[in-house]
Amino acid sequence: WILAWMGLEINTMAIIPLMAQQHHPRATEATTKYFLTQATAAAMILFASTMNAWTMGDWNINQISHPLATTTVTLALALKIGLAPMHFWLPEVLQGLSLTTGLVLSTWQKLAPFALILQISQNTNPALLTTLGVMSALVGGWGGLNQTQLRKLLAYSSIAHLGWMIIILQFMPALTLLNLTIYITMTSTMFLSLKIMASTKINSLALAWPKTPTLTTLIMLSLLSLGGLPPLTGFMPKWLILQELTKQDLPITATIMAMSALLSLFFYLR
Repeated sequence: WILAWMGLEINTMAIIPLMAQQHHPRATEATTKYFLTQATAAAMILFASTMNAWTMGDWNINQISHPLATTTVTLALALKIGLAPMHFWLPEVLQGLSLTTGLVLSTWQKLAPFALILQISQNTNPALLTTLGVMSALVGGWGGLNQTQLRKLLAYSSIAHLGWMIIILQFMPALTLLNLTIYITMTSTMFLSLKIMASTKINSLALAWPKTPTLTTLIMLSLLSLGGLPPLTGFMPKWLILQELTKQDLPITATIMAMSALLSLFFYLR
C-alpha cells in the first residue's frame, strides 16, 4: 500500500505543473482544487492502509480485509477518479484546463486508481459499489443537461461512464476494463478533435460544418458512440453490462442504469 500511495502522489505532483502552465486565474483555481482533492484522497488511502496493517497486520493490497479499511479506500479512490457523490471537483477542474491537459486528466489519470480499484473490488462491500455506480450514472446524466461548455459536458460524460464501469466491477472485472478502454479511446478522439477545431463551447460547433466537414462528422459519430447508440462501439459495453446485471438478478439496477443512459444521450444528441 505504501508504494501504491507513493505512486499516486507522484502522479498528482507530475500533472500539477501541466495544469498551472497557463497563467490564468481559472487555471490556478482548477490546479488548487485538483491538488486539494487528490491530496485528501491520497491521505485517506494511507490512513486506511495503515489501519488495515494495524488491525490485520498486513500491508498487501490483495489482502485488505478490514471492512472499515476497504470502505475508506474505495471512497478515497472514488474521490480520486471523480465518482458521484465525490464528483464535484471534476467539472470545475476540467473547465479550467486546456484541451490537451483535459485529455490527460480524463484518460491517463484514471488508470492508476482503476488498477487499485480492480485489485480491491472483490473485498469491497457490494452495496457500496452499486450505490457509487448508480449515483454516478444519474449525476452524469442530470449534470450535463444544462451545460453549454464542452469541457464540462465531457466531465459529466466521464462521471456517467465511470458509474457504468463501477457497477459491473464486482461481477465481471473484464467488462470494466473493456469499458475503460473504449471510454479512453472515444474521449481521446473527442478532445483531440476539439483541440484541432479550437472549440470549447457548443455554439462554436454549430459553425464547424462549412469549415471542417470530415472532422465534424467524426465528432458527431464519437459523441453518439459516447452516448451508446447502436451500431456504434459505445453501445457494446452498455449492452454487455445490462445483460450481466440482468443475469445477476438485478433487474431494477439495470433499468435505472439504462434510464440514466437516456439522460446522457439527450445532451450528446444536442
